[in-house]
Amino acid sequence: MNGLVPALPWLLLALFLALRARPPRPLPSLERARALLGERGAPRVSVIVPARNEVHNIETVLRSLTASVYPRFEVIVVDDRSEDGTGDLARAVDAGNAERVVVIEGEPLPEGWLGKPWACAQGARAATGDLLLFTDADTRHAPDLLARAVAARQEDGADALSLVGRQLMESFWERVVMPQVILTMTLRFPDLRRPFRASRWRGAVANGQYILLDRGTYDAVGGHEAVRDEVVEDQRLAQELVRAGRVLSIREASDTFATRMYRSLTELVEGWSKNVATGARAATPPPARPLLPVLMPLAPVALWVFPPVLLLAGAAGWLEAGSPAWAVWVSGLSALFWAGWTRHLGAPAWYGLLYPLGAGVTAAIFLRSFARGSRVRWKGRDYLAAPPR
Repeated sequence: MNGLVPALPWLLLALFLALRARPPRPLPSLERARALLGERGAPRVSVIVPARNEVHNIETVLRSLTASVYPRFEVIVVDDRSEDGTGDLARAVDAGNAERVVVIEGEPLPEGWLGKPWACAQGARAATGDLLLFTDADTRHAPDLLARAVAARQEDGADALSLVGRQLMESFWERVVMPQVILTMTLRFPDLRRPFRASRWRGAVANGQYILLDRGTYDAVGGHEAVRDEVVEDQRLAQELVRAGRVLSIREASDTFATRMYRSLTELVEGWSKNVATGARAATPPPARPLLPVLMPLAPVALWVFPPVLLLAGAAGWLEAGSPAWAVWVSGLSALFWAGWTRHLGAPAWYGLLYPLGAGVTAAIFLRSFARGSRVRWKGRDYLAAPPR
């Protein structure tokens, strides 16, 4: 029994995941979606794509969007003063099945606004649809996705819908680090099966890569102006929606929706450093926030780096009594867990065996994010993040 005491944190973590983790429900099938839309009618959708320096992504995302089988939709690209020809590439894409593809030249960034909320607000201003879909330029959409998402919102009786898709991880560092960050988010937001309601607004979250809501709901909460100075604007918008009494539903769409967020270690570090501290504070009640800068960087080191280091130290003869038994089986079970988790997320399982490396990098990202405070740099712009509310 005494041998189990040092392993208690890992046992409690496993118990928490087993009892609390509830993945979102999948989208309805296309047949079910067509039946729902046939009964209630297909509302017109304005798909809004904010894009700044997305030359590597813009053609791919627009071609996937315009191939949609949904009957009534337009695509609005907001070229947020790109410096790499993003707007020119967007204008060259054929409208396909969309009623129109419009490329808007982004206006100069006003005082007090961050880039993405400002681009989204301009897109919403130009939109003519009954529903607004905000989606990122680094996403990929299957032809049946939009119809199934609109139907899911109707099926759930929700004011807003967000999707959890597949994360495309193609480089070494993506496959080593991204599973660590995604697990951290899963631990903070374990139950995505139930729609968010006002009683748990602090724990509300949305994936800014795909947020679908009706125009009335968007305007009622103040649109993106309500989150104009937010770095993690999707999370804050979700909280505003839910606190205002609106229903937000999350669905799983890994078979029809994918995103490649970052392409290198530099982008991973810069991107997550921008988001982690701000998002963690926003999701945490104020009395507990002072603990976050210590606990969040410490947790991955304590859980995933310390046991294998202890194991290696014992094997190398640096410990008189050798490796403790708990370190042996904790390290072994951790390797199995991370191999399975990494495979579940779509990367080869053997990358999961490098989990101590991924945990170390993740801890460094968390530490960097908190150390930077309210200073944020992203895509060539420097911001001061809004304080958590």
